[in-house]
Parts: sequence; structure tokens; C-alpha cells
Amino acid sequence: MVAKLTGRIVYLNDKDYTKARENLNLFNSKFPGAIVYCEKEVDVINALAWARENNVSFRVRSGRHSYENFSVLNGGIIIDISELNKISVDLDKKIATIQAGTNLGKVYTHLWECGVTIPAGTEFSVGLAGLTLGGGIGLLSRLFGLTCDNLIGLRIVIPKGKSEAKVVDASRETNSNLFWACCGGGGGNFGIVTQFHFRVHPISIVSLFRVEWDWKHLEKAYNAWQTWAPFTDLRLTSQLELSTKSKNSIVAEGQFVGSKADLKKLIVPLVKNTKPRKIQVTTVTFIKAVKHFNNPAGNIPSFFKRSGSFVFKPLPSKAIEIIKQFLSDPPNEEATIWQQSLGGAVQQIKPTETAYFHRKAIIVQEYNTSWEKEEDASINLSWVVALRKALKPYIQGDYVNWPDVYIKNWPETYYGENYARLRKIKTEVDPFNVFRFQQSISPLP
Repeated sequence: MVAKLTGRIVYLNDKDYTKARENLNLFNSKFPGAIVYCEKEVDVINALAWARENNVSFRVRSGRHSYENFSVLNGGIIIDISELNKISVDLDKKIATIQAGTNLGKVYTHLWECGVTIPAGTEFSVGLAGLTLGGGIGLLSRLFGLTCDNLIGLRIVIPKGKSEAKVVDASRETNSNLFWACCGGGGGNFGIVTQFHFRVHPISIVSLFRVEWDWKHLEKAYNAWQTWAPFTDLRLTSQLELSTKSKNSIVAEGQFVGSKADLKKLIVPLVKNTKPRKIQVTTVTFIKAVKHFNNPAGNIPSFFKRSGSFVFKPLPSKAIEIIKQFLSDPPNEEATIWQQSLGGAVQQIKPTETAYFHRKAIIVQEYNTSWEKEEDASINLSWVVALRKALKPYIQGDYVNWPDVYIKNWPETYYGENYARLRKIKTEVDPFNVFRFQQSISPLP
């Protein structure tokens, strides 16, 4: 077989190259030899076969949100699937067929026009593929589960023989091990997904809340939120953003699939005795809600560092004090510690039932910092690393969609007890370790 690259190809000297090579994280950016924009599934097959046949390194990219830039490389090619973005919905069967390069903005908008949705993330520019393959946490998680929990089938391009590529279908009935691995086993480990089939949920009106506190009430606000948010009505998923001391702002927001009157009752334990400076409760259409939670800045390239962890039981006062100390002495005013409630439908699935392992966690938390000048990288990186280390006695694991190159025992941290099975599946599907990057799953020797 003699493979050829097909699709829209951007080379090093093309005028579009600078924009095409760019990922959202400008820190540690890369310069690929070419970017292959796959316009059809066959372009994906051809790109993988060509890379193998010519012994050329490659990475797979969709929404460009890889925190550690695992989806780009120096030299080699990027196989970009963002132009595979068609959607169709069968309302009778309540199934959506969505090409894997589609971003969340298009997913939410198209499904809303059909009166349905899937649980997914909040930033519109995020690619559906990376989100789903790592699990998929969002503001419908407690009611409908993770994005991958609503996946019923997919098409994926995998290695064939020593130098070729092929496309296979995977579901609970067909290639079931591979399907299991694609439900939380992380993007870029086993193949290149071209299409998903999701179970969809009818949705129309939702209610939102927003509660703000002065920074001096951090301990009370945090404790009230963490002992309430993962245990309240599963129709309510919420998040808490802890800002730096100088910004004087602690904010809790959430989405409830129900009435404004019921939501007001549900947030009583959160606001009682915590002295909020502002409380808002509104009812809106679901599409307005997802637009509200979307952060347009999430699509603007910048220098940033992210890491995260899971919380399995409410943090003690000592851990909250550590959080407060780090936010009192941040690398910049924009640093934050962000939390989202879990439990509910996420917890109703066993940790080994999908590759996503951290089912029993009650909270997922993210450590965020960004900077404007490249020379400020060191102080920002050090802050995130030190924060994660200081909280280590009180946290477990990390969400694979928030990778961190400073985590040494990343296989256990991302995948827990599921890593051994993931390696066996990797050995079956990709024995020559064609799909590899800095923190990729390796086949057994």
C-alpha cells in the first residue's frame, strides 16, 4: 500500500501556518511540519497510514484545548479533525450522531434546535472528542452523568498491521473492550475517533443561581458549599470559584433542571449563616444557560498552567486554610481555584464499569493560573505545583482532561485501578505503540 495525505493540508511556509499550528496554551508551543485538516473519514485513515508508512511522528487534534499541548509536536504532522463536524438527530430513537471534530458550541446549538441535549462541558470551543474520551464533566453531570456515560457507540481509526490503518465500530456489543477504554481512557491513546453516537435528553427550561461573598467569608462559604453541593437534589449541579484575596470575590453558580421556586428552597443551606453579599435566582431557556456559562476568553490563546484533583470527602479546616494561604499569595491576581460538584448520576456507575475511575469523588477541583509574559512562567508553574503538593494529604487523583506533566505517578493518578486493563487493551489495539505522547498509555512489553 502506498498512502497519500488527503484533505486540506497546511505546510510550514503557507500563510495560514501560524494560525493553524497554534493551540490555546502558548506556553511550550510547538512547530509541526504540516497540519492535515481531515474533511472526510478517509482523510483520517490516509493520514494515519501515511504517517506509519513514512515513519513520521504525529499528534491528533480537535479543539486545541490540550492543557499540556500533547496534541501538537515539533516536526511531524498534526492530524486535525475539527472539520469533521456534522450532526444528525433521530428524535424517535433519541440518538444523536455527531462527528468527532465538532465543538461544544455547535453541539449545544444544534441539539437545542431539536429540543434535546447531552451532558458536556461549558466552553463552546472545546472539542467533543477530547472531552468525551476523558470522561466529560459539566453542569448536567449529576443528573445525566458524564458525557461518556451517554455514549452508545463510535467509529475509530486504529492501526492495522505494521504500516496501515483501518476504521472500526465500537460499542458495548462490538469491540466492547475498546469502547470501554474510550469512556474515560483519555484522547490520543488508542486511535482517532471520527464519529460518536449519543443518547440525548429532552430539555427546555432550567433555573440558575449565583451567590457572591466577600473574600473574608471564604471558610464559611467553602464549607457550606462542599457539604451541600454534592449531596443536594441531583438535578442541581454547581461550581464554586475561589478568587485571589485582592479580587475580594467568592462565587457559587449552578444549574437546576427545575423551577425557580424549588431552586430557591434548595440553596437555603448554602446561603444560611454564610453572609452572602448577593443572591440571584433566575429561570432561562437551556440554550441561554449554556451561553451564560460559556467563557469566550476560553478560545483566546494565552500562557497558562492548569492542574486538578478529586475530593472524596469534605475538606477539613486545615485544607481550607491551605487554599486560603495560596490565594492570599498568588503569582498574579487572576489565579483561581475552581470546584465542581459531582455525585448523583456520576456516582451511580461503578469505578470499573468505564475507564473513568474516580466515580466516588464528590468534588473535582482545578488549579488555574495564566500570565502575559513568557518570563513569568516559572513563578506561575511553581505556584500550581506547590499548591497541589500542599493539598496532597486531602485529595486523590486528577482528571485526565486536565493533564499535568509534573505528576510523576500519572497512570494511577488519572486511571486508578483501571490502568492495568487499559494497558491490556492498548496492547490489543495498538501493539506497536503508534499513538504515543508524553503521558500516553503504553502497551505491555
